[in-house]
Formats: sequence, structure tokens, C-alpha cells
Amino acid sequence: MPMSSPPRPPSRREGGVALAILIAVLCSLAPREARADKVRDLAEVVGARDNQLVGFGIVTGLAGTGDDQSAPVAAQAAIAMLRRLGVQVDPAQVRLRNVAAVVVTATLPPFAKPGTKLDVSVSSLGNARSLAGGTLVQGLLKGADLKTYAVAQGGVVVGGFGAKGASGSSAKQGSLTSGRIPQGAIVEKEVVTSIVENGKLTLSLRTPGFTTAARVAKAVDEAIGAGSATAADGGSIVIKIPEAFKADHVGLIAKLEDLDVTPVRKSRVVISERTGTIVAGGDVRLAPAAIVHGGLTIVVKESRAVAQPVVGKATTVPKSDVSVNETSPGVRFVPQAPSLAEVAEALGTLGLSARELASVLSALRTAGSLEAEIVVE
Repeated sequence: MPMSSPPRPPSRREGGVALAILIAVLCSLAPREARADKVRDLAEVVGARDNQLVGFGIVTGLAGTGDDQSAPVAAQAAIAMLRRLGVQVDPAQVRLRNVAAVVVTATLPPFAKPGTKLDVSVSSLGNARSLAGGTLVQGLLKGADLKTYAVAQGGVVVGGFGAKGASGSSAKQGSLTSGRIPQGAIVEKEVVTSIVENGKLTLSLRTPGFTTAARVAKAVDEAIGAGSATAADGGSIVIKIPEAFKADHVGLIAKLEDLDVTPVRKSRVVISERTGTIVAGGDVRLAPAAIVHGGLTIVVKESRAVAQPVVGKATTVPKSDVSVNETSPGVRFVPQAPSLAEVAEALGTLGLSARELASVLSALRTAGSLEAEIVVE
């Protein structure tokens, strides 16, 4: 029979907004009927991958908000660019407060052909105050092999704003030292991609799992013929290309991507200690448990007291008051909760803050009462 000590009613302050958010998230994630996903959402074709590009450039046209003399990279790059264009300048006379050195990045998608346009991200490399209103001068974007695959140029769009008054008051929102150039890069060289090797193609699961891999292989067999797919491990499925698709690899991949597969979602509780956020997903279950939770509060107050000596002037001396307050821990019985909605209801009766609830969840997992993986970030 569970212990029947009268529980202390949780206060609004102890419950907190964070716990209310947790309960709402848990209830919204309550198990419903298993939903099938498309293979395109669960896996990707090995070989068809993105490639990261990076480059250096200079942004011109800034209203005195560029790099100063303590960050000479922008001035040196501008002088080098002018010399390549046939303009001779004296470096000692250069004062380019409207120029900023930047790092340029982009993502090259698979099968991108020369002439394809890409979005570009630009971020300050020196001490520029703002890139608003600037224009990126043509810069080369290189891959990991240091070969040039694209060139970038265009007006920079920042996601913030700033204003400053003559008296020194200012207002700022968002970042002014980074921005984007929509469709600002042009692909100059294609990355050769091979998705078929020895008459086979491979699907790679975005979230590896043996059960999901087996289900994908079964769905492929039912679609294109028995024995066509083999789950090599928990993260990849090897598919033999049937005769009907020997010359139509794209058609085969399109057919496979449209298959329905019900994945297995891992039971997991993610705890963010920094923000006090707790999110649960998957089929989280709770076994019966008794919880004792108490807190110890120590308060130290520093003050100054007046001391009057027998001879001389009065002086002040430090005075410390230390008080200890230990709340009596109440015993709570948490019943079995076979669903996420019932887990939310059971934990909501504890009246704990998000940080305290994180400790309780970790203890429940250690005790074997919480059937879920705990991830602390």
C-alpha cells in the first residue's frame, strides 16, 4: 500500500510556465495511430549529397561602417583588386572605411549544373560595424579540394537594423555584420556524382534503426520484386536495379521515394539545462514509482554593524547572518502511465519547476521506472 502522507499542494510559482509548456508538448505528442512516412523523408540516396563551399571577399559601398585601420585585411584586399584591374594606388594613402572583409559560404546541391544560381551567406571577418547597404565584389567559392565551383557577387541583405543618436543613445535589433545574397552565386563547375555502383544503389537512413531498415527493404521488395533489397545494417539498404530500370535510374529512385514505410521512433526525453526546456518524444512510458523530493535553502546576509570602542572613534564591522531552511520532503506516488498524455498528467501533479523535474526524470530513468532515453544538452 503506498504511503499516504498528505502532499503539499504545489504553488503556482513552483509549477512555473516551463512545466505548463512541458505538459502541453507531451500532450501534443501523445501516441496516435502509427503514421507511415515516405521513403524520401526517411532516407537519401548515397552519392547524391550536398557540398559546402567557402570563399573570401570584400563588401563595398558601406556608409563608414567597414573595417578600420586595426583590421587592414579589407584595405589590402581592395588594393590587390584594384591592381588586378589596372589601377595603381598608394597603400599609405588608403583609408577605406566603406570596405569590409567577409567570409562567403554557400551549399552546392547535388547535380547542380553550370549556370545554376545559389543563395550565399556573408559574414564579417574584421571589425566592421554593419554590412547594410553593401555590395559583395566577385569572390571565388571553393570546395574542400580547393577547386573553384562557383562565383558570388551582389547586394547584401542583413536581417537587422541599427540607429544611433548624436548624444550616444542607440538602438539595435538582429545582426548587422552578417547577411545573405539571394541567388548571389553562379555555379561554374559541376561536381561529378555517381549513385549507381556495380548495378546497385544504396539508401542511407537519416535516423538509423534496424527495424526501420528492415521495413524499408520489405517495402522495396514488394514494389520492384522479391530479393531486390537487402538491409546491410541498421542505416543502409542495398538495392539491385531490376532489368526494367537498367536505363531509367531516375524513374526507379522516384518510385522508391514514393513508398510508404512506418518508422520506429525512439523514446527519448531531451533536457536543456541552459534554458530549462524539457521535450519528450516517441513512445515514452512510466512505471509506478514513489518520489521523495525536498529542497535545502541557505540564505547568507551581509551587513555592517557599528562598534563603539572604549577609546577612539566608532567604527563599522562586517556582520553575517546565516539561516538554513529545509523543506520537509513529501512522498508522492506516481501511478503507471502507458502513454505520453498520462505521463504528462502524472508528472504535472508533482508541482515541480523545470530544473527540479529534470532531476526527477533522470532519477526515474536510473530507477528503471521511465522507459525512455534521457539526453541532457
